[in-house]
Amino acid sequence: MPLKEMLNIHYRIQTDDKLVLGEKEGYRQDDNIYVTISGKNRETILMEQAALSYYLRENEVEMLAIPIPNMNGEWYTTYAEDSYMVLHVKNANRQYSQPIGIQLAEFHQVGSKFSYEPKSISSYGKWKDLWIEKLTAFEKGIEAQARETPNDYYRILMDFLPYLIGVSENAIQYLQESEREQRILSTDQGTTTFIRFDSFMEQSIIWADQLAYDHPSRDIAEYIRSTFLKNDHSDKIISFLNDYQTILPLSIFGWRLVYARLLFPIHLFDFIEKGFVTTPNENELRRVMKLQMDYEKRLSNFYETVGVDTEGWDIPVVQWL
Repeated sequence: MPLKEMLNIHYRIQTDDKLVLGEKEGYRQDDNIYVTISGKNRETILMEQAALSYYLRENEVEMLAIPIPNMNGEWYTTYAEDSYMVLHVKNANRQYSQPIGIQLAEFHQVGSKFSYEPKSISSYGKWKDLWIEKLTAFEKGIEAQARETPNDYYRILMDFLPYLIGVSENAIQYLQESEREQRILSTDQGTTTFIRFDSFMEQSIIWADQLAYDHPSRDIAEYIRSTFLKNDHSDKIISFLNDYQTILPLSIFGWRLVYARLLFPIHLFDFIEKGFVTTPNENELRRVMKLQMDYEKRLSNFYETVGVDTEGWDIPVVQWL
């Protein structure tokens, strides 16, 4: 489906250069960039993300690609047997003057003032149920794929499955205990977050379809997870947390949520999920399994590394790490 043709017919936009921005395809018109995303079976989700994106743009969150209506004033355009939403952003060259921790804290600060809690894109207070659902679905999915495709990849993955289940159940148990924590602050309210915060704030464009609504610890934990997996120096994490907390201090409850989320192996589920839809790679699986052992070592010293006094603050620590 030629995006250029759709933009011309339904949006009266004449574009020039074709662009590839991450996994998205777009076109440029002067200093304007347009990309399309499929809205099929996720119209409600995208409309909530659209509402969030417009709120953030109004509150000076720069370089946010927001949806635009077509010539009929509609948010979705049916074209070539699919439903599309078009995102628009101006000039993809954003300059950064603030550290990533400060940027994220300011982003959360703005997002926490959004006037209502979205339904479809909110995970606030729902981690336990979502994690149990994910673990159950993946356990069934892996076993089914292993029966249908009995190759080396799935034989290795089946051997790895008890570990994946055990780690996930430990994280769920830690989260369940942490949810009883009463030491909270105003910074524990829901806010705009990312589905997977890694380097989105460092990219030149923030995409509306990557927005979520959750506890701010979601993004904090995902930044730390990424740093662990990249084997970056611990000073990077410490600087990030110090910068973030100059604006939004973490409560005891917040620290425990960060730790619980780091315990839950979201990165492993993300990797396995790709194997469900593409040809899985045995060598890549072995690499990810080895990386997990290194990840565990860094997580075992997490509280100590970031200066959290677990004994003084009466914060439990998982002993098996």
